[in-house]
Amino acid sequence: MILKALKTQILLKKKGYDAGKKISGIKRHIAVDTQGLPHAIYVTTAEATDRSSAVKMVENAKANLSEVKNILVDAGYTGENFATQIKAIIGATVEVIKRSELHTFVVLPKRWVVERSFAWLEKCRRLGKIASGSSTLAYR
Repeated sequence: MILKALKTQILLKKKGYDAGKKISGIKRHIAVDTQGLPHAIYVTTAEATDRSSAVKMVENAKANLSEVKNILVDAGYTGENFATQIKAIIGATVEVIKRSELHTFVVLPKRWVVERSFAWLEKCRRLGKIASGSSTLAYR
């Protein structure tokens, strides 16, 4: 299972601001398997932390995640408290996959799977921003 949060620019009435990522809006949190198929999705305002949102997502979807043994996460989910909470909820271990210290492009093992899943979601136009005027003509 792989967890990742992604910023988005969807227009909503209630938005937040994440000073760390310097974004305003919402975050989408997703848990996918090693093939990129989603098992849990959780949407929050931008000010919600990645760790607390991931814990809530796992709590809400623990029936879907009951067979999970290991969760791979990026550096935004580091911390013993997070790992302990996940272990208590579904009994899975948490493994943090960190970026290369050399700041060079390296394909990280398994991390590209969740990035690909987000790319699939981004290509689905109905999940994104409000369509522009010229694009909406095709739907009339």
